[in-house]
Amino acid sequence: MPVPVPRQRAIPAVECGQAPAASPDSGPSTEQAPTGTAPAESPTSRRENPTEKREKTTERTRDERESAVPTNLTVLLIEDDPGGSPIVPDLLDPAGKPIRVRTARNLTEAGRLLTDDVHCILLDLALSPAPARTSAEGGDGAGAGDGADELAVLRHVLELAPRHAVLALTSSSDAERGAEAVAVGAQDYLFRDELDGRLLSRAIRYAVERKRSDSAERRLAEGRLRAQENRRLERGLLPTPLLAGSSLRFAARYRPGRSRALLGGDFYDVVRTPDGTVHAMIGDVCGHGPDEAALGVELRIAWRALTLAGLCGDQLLGTLQQVLEHERAHDEIFATVCTVDITPDGRRAGLCLAGHPAPLIAGPGTPARLLPYDNNGPALGLLPGARWPRMQVELGAEWSLMLYTDGLIEGRVGQGRERLGQDGMVEMVRRQFAEGLQGEQLLRATVNEVRELNGGELADDVAVVLLDRSA
Repeated sequence: MPVPVPRQRAIPAVECGQAPAASPDSGPSTEQAPTGTAPAESPTSRRENPTEKREKTTERTRDERESAVPTNLTVLLIEDDPGGSPIVPDLLDPAGKPIRVRTARNLTEAGRLLTDDVHCILLDLALSPAPARTSAEGGDGAGAGDGADELAVLRHVLELAPRHAVLALTSSSDAERGAEAVAVGAQDYLFRDELDGRLLSRAIRYAVERKRSDSAERRLAEGRLRAQENRRLERGLLPTPLLAGSSLRFAARYRPGRSRALLGGDFYDVVRTPDGTVHAMIGDVCGHGPDEAALGVELRIAWRALTLAGLCGDQLLGTLQQVLEHERAHDEIFATVCTVDITPDGRRAGLCLAGHPAPLIAGPGTPARLLPYDNNGPALGLLPGARWPRMQVELGAEWSLMLYTDGLIEGRVGQGRERLGQDGMVEMVRRQFAEGLQGEQLLRATVNEVRELNGGELADDVAVVLLDRSA
């Protein structure tokens, strides 16, 4: 037969530590000051001198610094003393205010009294375990009272209150049980028969602060794990160029605009099809948050699949726009794209621009310049049914072709409002070519100089791809 659960008894304010006890002969209109405080003085009866005021301020500041836990502490005591005699002495916090104590006689009552304002739980390990449920009640007949687990009650409390500090109370002859309680999850243990108000008050504050520190450390560790997983995921989303069998050299530089990220709204890719043609692409989704980064990855993967399927030029970009229209979260989102398909002999290329800056080309004895951009089509996602003309350009026998996003040219120059722009970038690359920089060194120097001119990190994503061909 089930054991009846005792009804919750009313908790007077004096027992909870929320109000001082009133004297039996006190008048109805008088308000008694809390124990340990002096009667209020008239503002004119005594004036503090500056030295006393500084000393009191210093003491108050030191107390606040030494106690990082809340001053208005509430403690839930779980013990089954049938006589209701408290085993906890009067408690005061560092400010001299009484610590509120609620008493629960079993776990069911503790569950009702465990509210958000409770900071610490005092659990008497001698508490009788919950009665075993019979098979008629849906249990298996095995309870915590069979001696199989002496800390079953503590485990139940830790499961009931995972965010609260727990202090275990045990007898001085059972220190091993208290140590086991700490190993299970309690913040500390105390001997029930050696308690005094000062020791218990300090132990409660320590337990609350230790629980808070443990929780913060756990959240920090979880955040590190999530960050590591995100970095591994983002690294996996960056492309691996497919240039096997090509004589072209490849280099790339990528810097996301958002803090602590490896991937932004910019995307690029390079593949070589079976006929020997090398296809390169670079694009930019408007914005540089995680949603834009995800959309950029989808567009890059779609471009690679369409390219390997044999599409190029206007047909490829039209299909890519359909992908964008189906995958974007809002109709206002668009993407600029530049595609280049280089013939197998490496001397000519087809160029398509969808609202994107024109690539830069340089060669021995030929200063860096921009490829033609007169037939630049609209960005993807702006005009349904748009067309993107494919232009034929001559590359020559030996050249370096640089594709980039607008994050490279929209950085500021100095403290003013002037932007670097395409002309400034061309002059910068000309000078770096003249200094003999090539490949990865050229891209690193270009991005670093743009950052220096901007006076710090760039606000937008930056992606740069460099293809080189030697005679």
